Amino acid sequence: MIKQVIDGIEFKLKEYQDFSWLNDYGTVFSVIDETGSGCISFSIKKDNQKYFFKIAGAKTINAEISEEESIKLLKEAVVKYKEIKHENLIKLVDAFEYKEFYVVIYKYAEGECLFDHWNFDRYEKTKETTPLMKFKSLPIEKRLNVVNKLFSFFESFIDAGYVAVDFYDSSIIYDFEKDTVTFCDIDLFRKIPTVNDLGKDYFGTKRLKAPEENELGAAIDEQTSLFTLGAIIFDMFSNPSNIQERYNKGCFIPNKLEEFELNNDIYNVLLKATAYNKNDRYKTVKEFKDDFYKNINL
Repeated sequence: MIKQVIDGIEFKLKEYQDFSWLNDYGTVFSVIDETGSGCISFSIKKDNQKYFFKIAGAKTINAEISEEESIKLLKEAVVKYKEIKHENLIKLVDAFEYKEFYVVIYKYAEGECLFDHWNFDRYEKTKETTPLMKFKSLPIEKRLNVVNKLFSFFESFIDAGYVAVDFYDSSIIYDFEKDTVTFCDIDLFRKIPTVNDLGKDYFGTKRLKAPEENELGAAIDEQTSLFTLGAIIFDMFSNPSNIQERYNKGCFIPNKLEEFELNNDIYNVLLKATAYNKNDRYKTVKEFKDDFYKNINL
């Protein structure tokens, strides 16, 4: 592993690669270099405009796939950003090849990633509040505004013929000053129909996975996506004590009622959305949404 610096910002790679060309686009003010996707990301500012550069082909230290596979997936992601339209989805600006890299530029989204795992060591040292805990301390009404956007976003990509893959709280950016939300990282979303072709290695965080996301050959469909959404909402309104159990079992386990902030009816709605057996879940995201709002009763 080596350490490199650009515009005073340090980042790590397996071996040296030249990123000085990024200065043609402006000044780098942050870097994300610890991702399983093999991508490295640079936030760049020029003339009061901010952009987010996601680059595949880098020799990153936490990559779970080859540089070639990383490039392939990022190229495929560009198509998804063109086909899935939603006001809260991060905006694609440009995409191109540069030397050994493939580069995608997005409009920069102000805010904080709700699960910024690359900063966990810092939080442990400084004891500062994580973005996720800051979010959970917001009034219920503000968090419900995000839930509303989530339902709308999930309906939009389902309508476009996609299912969510590897979408979790790390894919949510919240601006605490303006109370706005941006969704990102839809790179692994898949066209319907699709199946789990990786078994237990199927993409996604173990603490939010649906059961079929561990089963080789299982259909991954709208009911899988609504499970994901239900699991995310569950955790937005509770501080679950069973996180380690989820990791051990490799899938989401519902939170306890006494840990949940909303009413019992909503708890039961989320239990149905995240039922282990697909036959016990809602059939569509719309059906889930309608029942959710019918029972909210704040």
